[in-house]
Amino acid sequence: MIKKILGIVVLVTLSFIVIVGLVDNNTNKTSGSGTTENNAEGAGIVAPGQTGIKPGKMAPDFELQTLSGDTFKLSDLRGKKVILNFWASWCNPCKEEMPVMQKFYEAHKDEVEVIAVNLTGNEVGVKAARDYINKHNYTYTIPLDKDLDAREKYDVSIIPTTYFIGTDGKIQQPHKSGPMTYEYMTKMLDKLK
Repeated sequence: MIKKILGIVVLVTLSFIVIVGLVDNNTNKTSGSGTTENNAEGAGIVAPGQTGIKPGKMAPDFELQTLSGDTFKLSDLRGKKVILNFWASWCNPCKEEMPVMQKFYEAHKDEVEVIAVNLTGNEVGVKAARDYINKHNYTYTIPLDKDLDAREKYDVSIIPTTYFIGTDGKIQQPHKSGPMTYEYMTKMLDKLK
């Protein structure tokens, strides 16, 4: 008798969890680009299942125009430590992370390059990215991934996503999906060679 009651309690609990998950999934906001925004850890922009680039692999090179109009090429930073972040202005977890990245950048810009690639192809336009950056006075480099080539090379399926690249041009730590804290960035910087 106790086993039957316990079994019923387990089934009711599991059913409740599934129903809550489905309701929560259906109430996520949809951005202007047609992608689903999930405020918990990051915003999904493509189907899940991509795993990103593993530590020990060379960081794929890319060349993009920056928000300031310059040409940015990742391989030009070889010999420097790099925190490579992917974001969009409509992404709430990105908005949570960017002021922390600015504070970190101001404190550590002599030790590491902070690069925040705007997924302009998933963005509501360059103007949205420019307005957001100017409004908050972020000063790290902002390349514009208009064709989403860099996103594809890095298998970014959730934003923000961040890679940690060493002076050898290799990914040296597992990538981070979701917003970073100041402490996390400091920890990753300490591990980069």
